[in-house]
Amino acid sequence: MIRKLMLNAVATGVAITCVIGQATATTAFDGPADGPGAAADKTIVVLAADMKNGGILGVTNGVEEAVDKIGWNVRVLDGAGSVQGRTAAFGQAMALQPDGIIINGFDAVEQQAALDQVASANIPMVSWHSGPKIGCDAPGGIFANVSTDAMTVSEEAASWAISDAGGKPGVVIFTDSTYQIAIDKADRIKETIEKMGGTVLEYVDTPIADTSSRMGPLTTSLLQKYGSDWTHALAINDIYFDFMGPALAAAGIKGDGSPRAVAAGDGSESAFQRIKTGQYQSITVAEPLNLQGWQLVDELNRAISGADCSGYITAPAVVTMEGAKAMGDSPIFDPDNGYREAYSKIWGK
Repeated sequence: MIRKLMLNAVATGVAITCVIGQATATTAFDGPADGPGAAADKTIVVLAADMKNGGILGVTNGVEEAVDKIGWNVRVLDGAGSVQGRTAAFGQAMALQPDGIIINGFDAVEQQAALDQVASANIPMVSWHSGPKIGCDAPGGIFANVSTDAMTVSEEAASWAISDAGGKPGVVIFTDSTYQIAIDKADRIKETIEKMGGTVLEYVDTPIADTSSRMGPLTTSLLQKYGSDWTHALAINDIYFDFMGPALAAAGIKGDGSPRAVAAGDGSESAFQRIKTGQYQSITVAEPLNLQGWQLVDELNRAISGADCSGYITAPAVVTMEGAKAMGDSPIFDPDNGYREAYSKIWGK
């Protein structure tokens, strides 16, 4: 029996308590109840921004699981964290002549010329985190952009830091201006922190793709600059904290000391491990990555079948040490709400 997991979930801007685990506490799936049956004999391509990113990896795993259920074939192409890599992946995708394309984790505007080619070829496209517009008819000819409400995620992360600091945190925000959604999230974090009485010490723009080389020196420099005034590090993605811990440890800061790391997405396996053990990350505002992979396949099936987009928006969850421990060995936030069964029923599987 899975242990009960208490998470502070967020849906449509309203905080609710989500209880996941034991059968008596399982929440019902709040996504679509009907839709087209599975289109037969389809091959799709996933264009992943960077498979080193835990969120992108988690969504890709969900897509692969769902594709196996619906009976399709899938090819995953890794953009390897660069614009050039993603452009090359688009070229490979077009050469494969797939029945559908999933854009996983990068802005549509970055590859607008390629998207125009896909649209001209009448290949349906869906996406995960492709821009600020969530849901149906996203820019760039995208049928559906699957995501939680990114602004709610940012507000939840900022609000936790405010509460944790007793109302007066000193915050450094990490973002990546390569992605418009990352800018929007960081701006909302800054706005929320300042509105609630906290101080933004610095707004750091550093590429996600370079975090392995940049975060150590950056952390050391920021510690020297701000000292104990730096109470909380807020980032638009967990991956920034994959490489912050060693610099903090070298400065003599304990795993549960300040600055405390707060991620506004996405809930990676490494993040949950850090949170669970109290080692250089306090919370993450996690997305149901595996569920979103299934949703992407369902939305693509709707597009291929000529049906309407579902309009479903998933809810994130604030995961603290207590929640991460209650997750046991699960590497992701995976709601026990029957979404696999629900989508399988829609597809006639």
